[in-house]
Amino acid sequence: MLSKRKVLLMILFALSLTLIEHHFRIKNRLQKIYVCWNDQVEVPPLSSWFNSKKRPDVVTRTDWLAPVIWEGTYNRQVLERYYKKLNITIGLTVFAAGKFRNQYLKEFIQSANKYFMTGYKVIFYILVDGINKLPRIELGPLRTCKIFTVVKDHEWQDFNFIYMNNLNGYITDYIQHEVNFLFTMSVNQIFKNDFGVETLGTSVAQLHAWWYFKNAKDFPYERRPNSAASIPFGQGDFYYHSAIFGGTPHEVVTFIKEYQKGMVQDTTNKLNSLFESYLNKYFFFKKPTKLLSPEYNWDPKFRTPPQIKKVKIALQSER
Repeated sequence: MLSKRKVLLMILFALSLTLIEHHFRIKNRLQKIYVCWNDQVEVPPLSSWFNSKKRPDVVTRTDWLAPVIWEGTYNRQVLERYYKKLNITIGLTVFAAGKFRNQYLKEFIQSANKYFMTGYKVIFYILVDGINKLPRIELGPLRTCKIFTVVKDHEWQDFNFIYMNNLNGYITDYIQHEVNFLFTMSVNQIFKNDFGVETLGTSVAQLHAWWYFKNAKDFPYERRPNSAASIPFGQGDFYYHSAIFGGTPHEVVTFIKEYQKGMVQDTTNKLNSLFESYLNKYFFFKKPTKLLSPEYNWDPKFRTPPQIKKVKIALQSER
């Protein structure tokens, strides 16, 4: 009788240990999910890692005091110590359809695997118009790849609208629960050097390599006053490139919704504006918290000026 009681107690003890272990697994899992859902990973104080005086040859602070990230202005070691403690995950979305999938996707992912947020957990989200003929993708440690199919809307023929409409749904349903920061990039680019945590922020915009060195009065903003993308003459801060933008998943979704609303309004009024025009309008009224210099999106067709110290990403020419 005594031995039976001992056996029963041992079984109950083992079950208790199992339940405790299961409880802590669930708790840890929920904490990780909460971090992504909360979507409020604080960025470190600017003064601890950014020195605008290191690059007197270029614009390093905006009128609204956002940093412009150039080579030499940031201390990545300080940022690494900060973000490593937070165990963050960064997402990168790219749309690869038709000939772009065949011509650029493999090089884009291979170079991103090597240079994008090395040492951090990264999820590559590839949106495709068909899963056949996808290149074989080999990834390093801490890297995951997820394939999403783009659902076409027969009411819309605009390539960017279809992509953004799908991306909005995937961020809302999946991505926002998996990553803390998210970038969306054009596939016809190749990483050349480290694209690191100095680029992370709540709302991140990419300065256009060509227009950065031009006069603001010549920026190709949408000027028609009836367009939802319109920026009046004499106004505007910078010209942003749509090839790269990012921030928290919440901020990316906020832009997409504004873009969709503007696109629907203009289509109703029989106006046709460029996707990049809507992006520039959005950042004109809702200023980005961080700007990436043209080093992060350089076009090799241009003569490289002395201000460009290290090209992080290069545009690929059409083939």
